Amino acid sequence: MNDSLSINQKPVIKCESVYKIFGTNANKLLENASGPISAEEFQKAGCIIGVNDASFEIHKGEMLVVMGLSGSGKSTLLRCISRLTDPTSGKIFIDGEDLLEMNSKQLIELRRNKMGMVFQSFALLPHKTVLENIAFPLIIKGLATEESIKKAMEMVELVGLKGRENYFPRELSGGQQQRVGIARSLAVEPDIWFLDEPFSALDPLIRKEMQDEFLRLQSSLHKTIMFVTHDFDEALRLADRIAIMKDGIIEQLDTPDNIVLNPATEYVKKFTEDVPREKVLKIESIMDKYDQSLAGNNTVSKDAIIETVAESILESKENLTVIDVNNENKPIGILQPKKVITVLFGK
Repeated sequence: MNDSLSINQKPVIKCESVYKIFGTNANKLLENASGPISAEEFQKAGCIIGVNDASFEIHKGEMLVVMGLSGSGKSTLLRCISRLTDPTSGKIFIDGEDLLEMNSKQLIELRRNKMGMVFQSFALLPHKTVLENIAFPLIIKGLATEESIKKAMEMVELVGLKGRENYFPRELSGGQQQRVGIARSLAVEPDIWFLDEPFSALDPLIRKEMQDEFLRLQSSLHKTIMFVTHDFDEALRLADRIAIMKDGIIEQLDTPDNIVLNPATEYVKKFTEDVPREKVLKIESIMDKYDQSLAGNNTVSKDAIIETVAESILESKENLTVIDVNNENKPIGILQPKKVITVLFGK
């Protein structure tokens, strides 16, 4: 996410007390609800809770990763915000517009012009080539075939599939098929990008490559992204912020650093227990307030992952000055080598 993002900027996505309850009595049971509701009580009434009082915002250029185990409600939440599923109660705003007040025509226009979606299943058309698959949504949108093919070719190059544009899906690996799905979604130039477990069907090596590719794309495209996964390592690697869900409730929504350092519930703590902190935490999360009298001659970036600079820090005989490389190397903190030892090896 862009560091210059203002906290006062209007959110791209805003949810206010969103509930999704499956069952015929859902609306009646929700009439007097305020805050999270009892899953047990609703189950006795024949209802299943998908999303339970979700309230949050996503800002322009931010990647919010929603994670949880199977049945936690993460995919249901995404489907509510893209309105593939209608919420039972609550409000959802896209760029300030009330999503739930939109009619079918407005919703179609919104999806065509602002939203891109990528799912676990590649859903490629088997009888069409890579280029034709990517161009397909543009042609449906009404662009001329020649213009659609030109745009599709740009997407082929963007996702690293040049030379395979005339292949059919059956001639591609799983990772290459997923790249086609991503390219097809990006071809319509969405402002908002929804991805539901897009890499979970891939083997670990290809999955890592796709995560690298995804981070590369995001660094240049700056999309507003909601990314669903059940893999905590994937969430830590990709997210600006992470929302951890359990039984439809968002247990914690925070930066990866804060979730690892300050888990809000026992459930979140279980997720973070085995995380190698040095691979996740940035220098900024363990530095002390800047004090010129304690500043050393050597510097380290606030955004550096601890693992990448740990050796040089541990070899230092003095404190390091933490700088903001995006703000003319301004000193913003002090790092004591013993703090790194505490993070790496415990107290």
